[in-house]
Amino acid sequence: MEEEELEDAIMPIRLDLQGPLEIPTNEHRSQYIWNMWYSNRSTKRNYDQNLRLISRWGTVEGFWRHYQWLKRPSYLTLQSDYHLFKEGIKPMWEYPSNVNGGKWKLCLRKGIIDRCWENLLMAVVGEQFEVGDEICGIVVSVRNQEDNLAIWNKSANDQRTVESIRKKLIEVLQLPNNTLLEYKTHNQALKEAWRGHKVFSSSTQKML
Repeated sequence: MEEEELEDAIMPIRLDLQGPLEIPTNEHRSQYIWNMWYSNRSTKRNYDQNLRLISRWGTVEGFWRHYQWLKRPSYLTLQSDYHLFKEGIKPMWEYPSNVNGGKWKLCLRKGIIDRCWENLLMAVVGEQFEVGDEICGIVVSVRNQEDNLAIWNKSANDQRTVESIRKKLIEVLQLPNNTLLEYKTHNQALKEAWRGHKVFSSSTQKML
């Protein structure tokens, strides 16, 4: 079975998640509607094609229903990612709500990703960061030697907000105050990706 077919079987496209979200009248609305995406970078598809919308909720009760059946990151295959983003924001650098933003990224040793992801997930959904609508979403990435967490925000040039997010991230994950975190703007990431693509293309042409 091809890698793409295997991924389709593991995380099928959910057509039932498209369209307006119905909010039960007897449930408690969350401030935002949240979308959970899944991707796996080991397939030959491009990034956009790899993204799968796997769950969606707009109430406290809805969050718990979805969270209970969601696989913990440590049970995902290598190169897998979960992306939790607000409704209307796709987890792509060039998306309108992300294009002027950036992300804090943290590399974690193996064995602690489930606890850290859960703490960050609860904090973001529970609006603990207190930076208005600056938070776009969060990402967990399962890799070979380590796992990664990232939190995306809208305004990379708002230094006060960026620093506030860093401090809260350290608090939520119960990390030492001197923990090194990397902040990168999405513009910078796009430029680096484009340079890497040009180098790869040039190398390929020389080989041919």
